[in-house]
Amino acid sequence: MLKSSGAMGIATLSSRFLGLAREMAYAHFMGTGPVASAFTMAFLIPNLFRRLLGEGALTAAFIPIFKEKEKTEGEAEMWRAANAVISGLIIAATTIIALAMAGITLWLAFRPVSGETRLMLQLLRWMFPYMLLVCLAAVFMGILNARGYFFIPAMGATMLNVVMVASVFLLAPRMGYGLDRQIFGLAIGVLIAGVAQAAFQWPSMRREGFRYRWVSPWANETVREVLHKMVPGTIGVAAFQINVMITWGVAFMIDAPIIPAFNYAVRLMELPQGVFGISLATYLLPTLSGLAAEKKFPEFRATLRQGLQHLLFANFIASALLVALARPIIRLLFERGIFDAYSTDQTAWALVCLGPGLVAFSVVNNLARAFYALGDTKTPMKISLVCLGLNLIFALWLIGPFRQGGLGIANTMSAAFNVYLLLYALRRKLGRLDLEALRPTVWGLAAAAILAGVVASLASYGWERQIGHHNLVTRMGSVFAPMILATAAYWLVALWLRIPSAQEILALLRSKLGGREK
Repeated sequence: MLKSSGAMGIATLSSRFLGLAREMAYAHFMGTGPVASAFTMAFLIPNLFRRLLGEGALTAAFIPIFKEKEKTEGEAEMWRAANAVISGLIIAATTIIALAMAGITLWLAFRPVSGETRLMLQLLRWMFPYMLLVCLAAVFMGILNARGYFFIPAMGATMLNVVMVASVFLLAPRMGYGLDRQIFGLAIGVLIAGVAQAAFQWPSMRREGFRYRWVSPWANETVREVLHKMVPGTIGVAAFQINVMITWGVAFMIDAPIIPAFNYAVRLMELPQGVFGISLATYLLPTLSGLAAEKKFPEFRATLRQGLQHLLFANFIASALLVALARPIIRLLFERGIFDAYSTDQTAWALVCLGPGLVAFSVVNNLARAFYALGDTKTPMKISLVCLGLNLIFALWLIGPFRQGGLGIANTMSAAFNVYLLLYALRRKLGRLDLEALRPTVWGLAAAAILAGVVASLASYGWERQIGHHNLVTRMGSVFAPMILATAAYWLVALWLRIPSAQEILALLRSKLGGREK
């Protein structure tokens, strides 16, 4: 588990760092003003359909079937099933894109829209075809994960980020004068990036034996089964995206800079979430699916427990550091160009409120994979709908007084409810979870994380008082010196408390180093 998810974690870390470089370039280029708000809202919408048809619902429904086809009917039928699903995806995505682009064109032609709303719609019209490209990339990633490839698919996202960063410097300046014109260079870059991400995975698909052949999806048994299983998940994902659109829309009307400030905070939180949470969840889905297909439920519970144990160990310290060092981190990464000190304060406030939810967000992803592996997409969907309703209520209540911080608090609270309900439902489904051994681990890691947060805060305060943050070197020191001290304190406490993950990771590192010495 550590080796497979660790290899993918390294690839994901590379991708996330490039994603961070992309956000740094975006922040320098457009800051947190009205143009940034329009671009962020426009990019949100194709991502809605990407999650509906590519990531999440479709892959969660298809990968267990794909694995079962491999075990029971052989590779020929397995690849035929993949071709049928991809053919159906192409039809669905192309239809949605055509209708959306026609609708936007008519809206712009016959409705009196201006300002930020008009710019958002124009950008959306450019970026909507990205949906098909990124859906195909997501399906390719799921297939390669199921075939035991984790590093190459995760590296595909690096191509996406490289192209998007390049678009800031190579395309945007050629679009004319003024930020409202140059922003279209970023929209074109999004399309090129989608092509690059899908194309990067194609050679690995070919080596595995995949050859695309049109297979009519209309009467295909696999497509019908995938649709039947993905509908509940699609409803849950749709509810999530609709929830985001409503809350962001309200924030857009209250104060437009709320959206980019909150978005930058989300991107920062996605770095540890992607490296530790998503990487582990991606490993767990095919692994748990295989155990469920073979009815090995004791091993299923043990694998899930071990995965949660490693996840908690990594994410507790990450959450503590994000909260304690929010302002120094954002100042180091983003404060240049149009992104000024005021933007730093706004984004830091969002991150402080969002950071405590990191552990819950990652646990939700992994518990949902356990249900998907068991062939149950309805239960996570129902729980998701309940928690999304709570999130919407919390957000509408808190946006007014706390602005972008209100969005962070709402997400954190609803994620905590989601974890509780998923654990309760999974315990009822499996009879027992055998998670009692995790309780002392959770309490121990929580105490270690609080101590690490205090150490990071005190060290940051001392650095600011004695040295300041007047140049790049001192800004780096204000982040990394407290971070190193806090992480060392966390590890020492974890080892002293005999936290299993700390001991296992240390043993793995020693074996690796020992092997190299020999």
